[in-house]
Amino acid sequence: MASLVSHEWLHAHLSEENIRVLDCRFWLGDPSKGASVYRDDHIPGAVYMDLERDLSGPVSEHGGRHPLPSAAQAAAVFGRAGIDETVTVIVYDDQDGAMAARCWWLLRYFGHERVYVLDGNYSEWKRKWRPVTDAIPAVAPRRFQPRPDRSWLATVEDVRAAVRNRSAVLIDSREWKRYAGLEEPIDRRPGRIPGAVHRFWKDGVEEDGYWKRATDQAARFADLDRGTPLIVYCGSGVTACPNVLALKEAGYRNVRLYVGSFSDWISYPDHPVETGDPSSSA
Repeated sequence: MASLVSHEWLHAHLSEENIRVLDCRFWLGDPSKGASVYRDDHIPGAVYMDLERDLSGPVSEHGGRHPLPSAAQAAAVFGRAGIDETVTVIVYDDQDGAMAARCWWLLRYFGHERVYVLDGNYSEWKRKWRPVTDAIPAVAPRRFQPRPDRSWLATVEDVRAAVRNRSAVLIDSREWKRYAGLEEPIDRRPGRIPGAVHRFWKDGVEEDGYWKRATDQAARFADLDRGTPLIVYCGSGVTACPNVLALKEAGYRNVRLYVGSFSDWISYPDHPVETGDPSSSA
């Protein structure tokens, strides 16, 4: 399942009418920085997508720190960006694909199949002397029709079932210290969802935001049965998305994102968590 395009491909097709580029740069510790650097320069024709305003719904008691937007919100955001079913969308960021993969996943979940992640960071695009501009494009709105595909989404009920009866393998995409509960810089409880295995999302990306090839991605997940349902999560449903993409590239089909992720899981006081190294006998 090809979900990536090269800088060379995008450069060759940049001027085509039905190509829409989305700039998804975002810094979690500095939420205004993405829009600021976009105004400085971006790929010509790119429309900016803000992780929290455009690619997430409103935060409430449950749903996590970056909740799933409603179909109405998706229709407004992507329609305003000039996207309909005829448009091929290319998404990029400067965060090794994490923010771009979130946008890719959302579009796939809402039924848009012609969406691809740029292979390589925006900084690499500039390093190669590809064209950039500070001109904000005037984009004619189109009618984006959301068609939610539940095969891409895991609900909290699905995760409860996976914990209770192992109906799916849970994959934690955060770094090891957070997975093991040794460190938790964001969420109020440390640890992981019980039974989850660990696959750090950055292990699927090389330097400068280039993605590992499909065979290398397959090697990362070689111990996981291809017929077993997989549910991928992280802290808030963002950095899990690169693992969803990597699994799809590796040929796994039954892969869903738990959008609320760990921040949603611990919003329920009765939900258990695990800590420590699961391979240890201690």
